[in-house]
Amino acid sequence: MASIDPKMLALIVIAVVAAALIVWAVVRQRRTVELQKRFGPEYERTLRTHGPGKTDAVLMEREQRVKKFTLRKLSGEERERWITEWRTVQSRFVDDPQRAVTEADKLVGRVMEARGYPLSDFEQRAEDISVDHPHVVDNYRAAHEIALRHQRGEAMTEDLRRAMIYYRTLFDDLLETTNVTTVSERREVA
Repeated sequence: MASIDPKMLALIVIAVVAAALIVWAVVRQRRTVELQKRFGPEYERTLRTHGPGKTDAVLMEREQRVKKFTLRKLSGEERERWITEWRTVQSRFVDDPQRAVTEADKLVGRVMEARGYPLSDFEQRAEDISVDHPHVVDNYRAAHEIALRHQRGEAMTEDLRRAMIYYRTLFDDLLETTNVTTVSERREVA
């Protein structure tokens, strides 16, 4: 039996390792592109927060967490009940904008809970929502920030109006009733 030349063996090993690295890089790049498409603006936010080395893992971990939830669609009757409740909250805005924003926040939380999202701290809720509603999670964060500013006495009526609009986009998306307008699209219009 002929022996393999050590130089040839080294070249084969190097070629196999190089091929494995190329395959690994292609698979990783494809996964990144898929996550960017799936999470949209939330991918960029997570990238800024966690850096390029951890973003994909963070988002895939979110997906795995949300897969464990028992999420459900709302029935037509439930949707109509929630829409009626939203209209009541929205009608209060003219006379009491602060109360309306507080109630809108609570209403969105109740709809999330009805859909099967666990109620946890705000950031965890936002991360959970980002898996299935990545294009409106910025709206949710913006509305929440305005609500916090309101609690500190720093929000004006116009801010509260924007918070209502932001809550409404997430509300509509959770109810699956209409196309939504995102925070960035709102900024372009404003």
